Amino acid sequence: MFTGIVTDVGRIVETKVTGDLRARIATRYDVAGIDIGASIACDGVCLTVVALGSEPEGWFDVEISAETLSKTNIGRNGWPVGKRINLERALRVGDELGGHIVSGHVDGVAEVVRVAPEGGSVRVTFRAPEALARFIAPKGSVALNGTSLTVNEVEGAEFGVNFIPHTQSVTTWGEVAVGDRVNLEVDTMARYVARLRAYG
Repeated sequence: MFTGIVTDVGRIVETKVTGDLRARIATRYDVAGIDIGASIACDGVCLTVVALGSEPEGWFDVEISAETLSKTNIGRNGWPVGKRINLERALRVGDELGGHIVSGHVDGVAEVVRVAPEGGSVRVTFRAPEALARFIAPKGSVALNGTSLTVNEVEGAEFGVNFIPHTQSVTTWGEVAVGDRVNLEVDTMARYVARLRAYG
């Protein structure tokens, strides 16, 4: 379980196919404090650490199944080498819940359709898959590439999010561009409310 508060920006060092896809991710985390089998959200995708190292820099390996590749923006061939991704370690008892409850189970892929500066901030409009649009509401929460964000407005399947300068500087959102495909996880509470309305 995660909060959607990004704590590092990792970099894809290499990928290779070993049955599943295996990716090596460079990180500023102290790898001595990470256990094999730990969960780390990588651009919002909960992945399991299968190897660790510190040369020439700190890194961890994850294995990514075909199912995960098909449901996320990782794509059939995996992340390109050099790509920067948002990272968050799993929530521990006693940690501050600064965002919202995020599972790391991506629901679908949204597309960036507009990017517009607003003062020092940037307003980004996304188009969600039709099946997920009903779970997104103004002032509600979404996780996009693992970042907990507040929805500003919704029109059909499109919704807008404002990125303040701090968020742009400590995540990959400072690099956002029209056409980007991003991992979308809708708020679990919205999913339960929709279920209750349908069957309550």
